[in-house]
Amino acid sequence: MRNIGPKSRQWLWQVGIRTLADLREVGAPAAFAMVKSMEPRATLNLLWGLEGAVRDCDWRALSDADKAALKAQLPLA
Repeated sequence: MRNIGPKSRQWLWQVGIRTLADLREVGAPAAFAMVKSMEPRATLNLLWGLEGAVRDCDWRALSDADKAALKAQLPLA
């Protein structure tokens, strides 16, 4: 998956997200929340990378508005 390094891939695998199709089905915010609940070290950079993978773009192409919308979709801690 684009934007997803080995450690993030391992975290995704551990929460049952193994393919891009899995990620698209779950959605980047929910996938991030799943990983974050298991791995507190995960940062918002993972969320940006996941959304970039879903959109097939570099995560740095996400606008501030895109990032704010993604953060708004996260469950409250």
